[in-house]
Amino acid sequence: MEGLTAIKQRFEIIGNDAKLNRSLEKAIRVASTDISVLVTGESGVGKETIPKIIHQLSHRKHANYIAVNCGAIPEGTIDSELFGHEKGAFTGATTTRKGYFEVADGGTIFLDEVGELPLTTQVRLLRVLENGEFIKVGSSNVQKTNVRIVAATNMKIQEAVQKGKFREDLYYRLSTIELNLPALRERENDIHLLFRKFASDFAQKYRMPTIRLDDDAVNLLINYRFPGNIRQLKNIAEQISIVEESRNIGVQKLLHYLPNYNRLPAVIEKKENSFSEDKDVMYKVLFEMRNEINDLKKLTLDLMKNENREQVEHENRHLIERIRKEPQDFNMDNQVELIQIQQTNSSQSQSDYEYIETIDEDESLSLHDKEIEMIKKSLERNKNKRKLAAKELGISERTLYRKIRQYDL
Repeated sequence: MEGLTAIKQRFEIIGNDAKLNRSLEKAIRVASTDISVLVTGESGVGKETIPKIIHQLSHRKHANYIAVNCGAIPEGTIDSELFGHEKGAFTGATTTRKGYFEVADGGTIFLDEVGELPLTTQVRLLRVLENGEFIKVGSSNVQKTNVRIVAATNMKIQEAVQKGKFREDLYYRLSTIELNLPALRERENDIHLLFRKFASDFAQKYRMPTIRLDDDAVNLLINYRFPGNIRQLKNIAEQISIVEESRNIGVQKLLHYLPNYNRLPAVIEKKENSFSEDKDVMYKVLFEMRNEINDLKKLTLDLMKNENREQVEHENRHLIERIRKEPQDFNMDNQVELIQIQQTNSSQSQSDYEYIETIDEDESLSLHDKEIEMIKKSLERNKNKRKLAAKELGISERTLYRKIRQYDL
């Protein structure tokens, strides 16, 4: 069996943190077995590397390895994606389809964000874990599969169990072995090593000299909390590599790439104009918070009007999760400009939104009318064949059907 150092080199893992090493050693030891593994840790710590290590060191390495992001699949189709479906099982099921558990038979399946699975799907998954059986959507035939399941989540799964959002029996079946990857802020000695590796990689990718941090900038980087962990550090290294002309980066330049309200006063010496700078920072933070609240209000109003309900509910959940889980994780210089739709009954004055692009109601209506006109013409050209019209419009047939009902065409 390969040693820890060889595994790190093979899978390009940087760092010598004791917690990280323990998790890697545990992954190496359990790889030769078929027991289920649950990988926990914050978003961005690199949980997707563990199942790759387990698969490559197991007797299943020549079979399929399939990674599934459970949080990215709509709730209505997750069962079909995982377990497959029979022809005619639902609208649009024109052929019989194999699910991931059937395709991965004999290999390994990685269920990322497993905590996002609906409760009904959790029951199906429990059956696979207990006896390797599953049933396709729309079928009554029990099928067998021989897969190794490795799951991962960034949520506190035990709290989800207590709240009834995750089955307790499934949790215990998945977590036969539980591996926790430490947050980047807990790996102080590895932060600069990782930054140098990323900086070197981007220098090679973009064919430019490698950026380097001075001692004060290194000190700031090590003491920063990194809510986005390794993913955020890599993003920062890429931004600096591309944007900055100078290859030597100091504290003040580095601060531009860290979320402003996570500054560390203990690391940076106070200047005479610090009060003015702090005031500007507070204005920016409040402005971003107001944008988030305005966006949430708009989604809520749309939901109350029952317009595009499914889409709004999805965006609403996403926005609420983003505000709750990662309130610090946005960069003022890279924010996509938010659009505030003027409401005719709004009590806010125009000056309250002077930095936000506004769209007049007449313009919104004209875009609405143009969309209806495009759909009508496309249907006429394709003799009311929705599949052809959807292809011409560049949207799915399901979306076209929803718009036809929405506009009463």
